[in-house]
Amino acid sequence: MKPLDEGRLRRLLCEQRWASFGTLDEGRPFVSWVAYVVDEGGALLLHLSRLAKHTRNLLADGRVSLALSEADDGRSDPQTLARITLDGSVVLVERDSTDYQAGRECYLARLPAAAMLFDFADFSLFRLTPQSGRYVEGFGSSHRLTAERLRLLLAAS
Repeated sequence: MKPLDEGRLRRLLCEQRWASFGTLDEGRPFVSWVAYVVDEGGALLLHLSRLAKHTRNLLADGRVSLALSEADDGRSDPQTLARITLDGSVVLVERDSTDYQAGRECYLARLPAAAMLFDFADFSLFRLTPQSGRYVEGFGSSHRLTAERLRLLLAAS
């Protein structure tokens, strides 16, 4: 097995901003798309509307998955694109906490167009803490990642 290319994995997680987001909808899988940013502690921040089905789902059950991939560049074999699926849990970042202000600043530094959404009452900030990951670096090269390894990789970014 090929050794893990930590730089490529870190770039994948930190340079992307858009991911497939899996929640449980009354026990059934539900997948949508969300914007995200990585915070200084190695968690992922999501700014979501409570009107969205995925937000209602995660409020009922905080177990989620997030999947992302390198951009499809038209190569002949897309299975050579790096991709990762993270499993974790999501918690609400309380609006009156110091974590909220730091999270808001982190989020807007990466996604400044979201600034007006922070004024909407139905939007909330959530922190996704990865508990495990499956990273496929290309065809025939996959790695299981622990929560600690993911946190260290993401916090180093």
